[in-house]
Amino acid sequence: MTRHAGWFLTASLTLHVLAVIVFPPMPLDLRVYREASPLVLSGGLYDYQLHTSPPIPVLPFTYPPFAALVFLPLSWIPWTAAIALWQAASVGALAVMCACADRLLFTGRDRNGRSRVMLWTAGGLWLEPVRHTLDQGQVNLLLGALVLGALALLRTAAGRGTVLGLAAAVKLTPAFGGLYLLATRQWRAAAWALAAAVGATALAWQVAPHESVRYWFTLVTDTQRIGPLWSVRNQSLRGALSRLLGPDADTAVAWWTALALVTVLPGRALWNAVRRQDLLGILITAELYGLLVTPISWSHHWVWCLPTMIWLAHGPARRRLLSRVALVAWAITTVGRVVPLLIRAEDGLPHPSPYPALLAWPGAAYAVCAVLSFLAIGAGPEAADAGPARPTRVDEAWGARDQGR
Repeated sequence: MTRHAGWFLTASLTLHVLAVIVFPPMPLDLRVYREASPLVLSGGLYDYQLHTSPPIPVLPFTYPPFAALVFLPLSWIPWTAAIALWQAASVGALAVMCACADRLLFTGRDRNGRSRVMLWTAGGLWLEPVRHTLDQGQVNLLLGALVLGALALLRTAAGRGTVLGLAAAVKLTPAFGGLYLLATRQWRAAAWALAAAVGATALAWQVAPHESVRYWFTLVTDTQRIGPLWSVRNQSLRGALSRLLGPDADTAVAWWTALALVTVLPGRALWNAVRRQDLLGILITAELYGLLVTPISWSHHWVWCLPTMIWLAHGPARRRLLSRVALVAWAITTVGRVVPLLIRAEDGLPHPSPYPALLAWPGAAYAVCAVLSFLAIGAGPEAADAGPARPTRVDEAWGARDQGR
């Protein structure tokens, strides 16, 4: 199959282009970025509302003011051109994510590396979080490429930290990549990341002080403004528990128990990945943990499923049964489009109370996949058939500089 990887990628891209032509996307999130961003200069950024249909009848601008500054150039180009450019950039970002994940995982020159990246890019194009991101014009793939590119390609602490910090200033979820820097003892890069995030936020504060005060002191914790916590669209831990146990689950003992569990498991996974110097394992553990513990993680946020699947298929524990089970679970959930199927069933019902168990249990699919991945990564070095991962060239670069070795 690797000998024909280029043909698979060409066929996948061709099918994607045909799908876009035959079924033109309606990228509502991209429209919000484009129409709301100029308001960061004139005021009313967080009063903007794009009227849609239930269960989310309006789409407001929910990102920090710095994100509006980043999205501002979208308002300068025609709508059709903006869609085309965003689609092309997002598909390119998908390829960058695959290439950088592969670079973090493998060492030296691998003659199958290019073919492997092309195959994962071709297949990844059809995973549900990726399709949803492309259809909605979301920013997830672009931010994922920034995070992975910074950590896999940039050799200086300043470069890695600055790019990661700027990504976190656009959308808060990439900030969990900072756990990677801390786990790998890249103290200078972590300091640069914090400085870049603070600097970007301060810049936005100078440009739009009123909007910044409103966001950081009022709106940043208002989850109801983003969308219904209970909907199966929300694949975070709180979303899963609210469907399984009811809307008050986040104040119950079950919530704190579940939170402790999903903190201990990735903690063990990080510990063992660091011992193996398994860079990709460290990063996907940090990002999956962030997706689980944030109040709302729409299914399109879970583009990190792709680097996770790459680790499960090619990582140091790839021959273990647990890794194979986790990989199959991710494939069923993302290729089988479990969440869109559940959304259709959910939208056909009135606001359910209690939530139907037949929808609630499969609606925890992403959380289950994340937990299985933590368990697979957390397996001790003795459980990894391929032995501990060796440091990559980027690891050697920061090792001498940031750790004093």
